Amino acid sequence: MLRTEEDELGNVHLLEHALSLTSPRSRPRVCYLPTALGDAAAAVTAQRERFATELPEVDLSVLTLFPQPSVPDLRGHLLSQDLLLVEGGSVVNLMAVWRAHRLDAVLRECWEAGVVLSGVSAGSLCWHLGGPTDSFRDALDPFTDGLGLLPFSNGVHDDFDDQPRRTTYRRLVADGTLPPGYASEDGVGLHYVGTELREAVSVRRGAQAWWVDRDGARPVPTRYLGPAETAG
Repeated sequence: MLRTEEDELGNVHLLEHALSLTSPRSRPRVCYLPTALGDAAAAVTAQRERFATELPEVDLSVLTLFPQPSVPDLRGHLLSQDLLLVEGGSVVNLMAVWRAHRLDAVLRECWEAGVVLSGVSAGSLCWHLGGPTDSFRDALDPFTDGLGLLPFSNGVHDDFDDQPRRTTYRRLVADGTLPPGYASEDGVGLHYVGTELREAVSVRRGAQAWWVDRDGARPVPTRYLGPAETAG
């Protein structure tokens, strides 16, 4: 089957899918957390521009923690949101800073209250028990200190070419360093309801999610969010 560039979606379509899971509201509230990038000003600016251009119907707020929290009531602000969007970067630094500000307990409360929790890379790992990370060095090491809202490990960038993420994740699960869990290739989102994987979705044709345990990896049915391919 052939595909064209016009068929390809972008990460904004994953975000739109996440927004579709929130409670209906004329202007959904999204809070962006760039902690894993050290609250980099460039990342904040890029997200503000992205939302203004691609998702103007969203009320976007940004929670930074450097040099101090940017909102006076962390708990109240996060609980008032429809969706939290966590940036990628260093998952190790992310968790350390969140725990210093006691956000681990607040984020669990948000999850239990029905706020949709989302994120990319480190922003996906953080909700799980752990997974491979390059937070310590260029090589991949096991990270086992996630929030654990989801009782699985997580392998992100499972098709990443310049680091052996796929083989490393499978090895760490096979030898018991990491518990079983879900891996996602770039462009794939994992949709959980509670602690159950409801479905995997993708903005790339053919991109795949995987269930990985000590016996190996099995593909998870992954729904492409774009138009279906037609024969011919």
